Amino acid sequence: MRWVKRITEDLHAVFERDPAATSRWEVLLAYSGFHALLAHRVAHWLWGKNIPIVPRLISQLARWLTGIEIHPGAQIGRGFFIDHGMGVVIGETAVLGDFVTLFQGVTLGGTGKERGKRHPTLGNHVVVGAGAKVLGNITIGDFVKIGANSVVLRSVPSNSTVIGIPGRIIKTIGDRVPEATMDHANIPDPIAERFDAMEQELIALRKQMEQSEKEL
Repeated sequence: MRWVKRITEDLHAVFERDPAATSRWEVLLAYSGFHALLAHRVAHWLWGKNIPIVPRLISQLARWLTGIEIHPGAQIGRGFFIDHGMGVVIGETAVLGDFVTLFQGVTLGGTGKERGKRHPTLGNHVVVGAGAKVLGNITIGDFVKIGANSVVLRSVPSNSTVIGIPGRIIKTIGDRVPEATMDHANIPDPIAERFDAMEQELIALRKQMEQSEKEL
């Protein structure tokens, strides 16, 4: 019953966050992210039983079939969803909370050859945009949204948005960013906004100088 409930939650996550999903059969037969997740659920269970080799073989087979690499040791919570999925890599000591969404090309990786906990921990309702890299033993809080192609190397507090290389934090406390939005095109860029503000200030100064010249 526990396995059935978990698979049902994973299926529901697909329909909740992907408008292209039209039927359960379509998801069961044609969604590589869902296939990779099912394979990981089995491999992780075997990994927890200390069964050698087989979990890695399952993960490698899933990688070959789906283009998604999830180490059997990674811990993944309920309602996990990978959109498209090609090129996603999740490291051995990564920990993902409930209702996490990853887009294609995401890496949850390490930063060196250190042992022990060396991959990121993601909280609940986290969205990681296409091509983003979250690296090292860092913690990403709940309801965090990471923009496409960002590189995150430091921990991020809950209810924040992260963009850029390296990742810059935009505080959104009190205004949660739900995973269902997934509108990466409209993530604000504080640097671009500052440049726009400076440009407006220069235009205003130029007008003042022109007005002063006319008065003289």
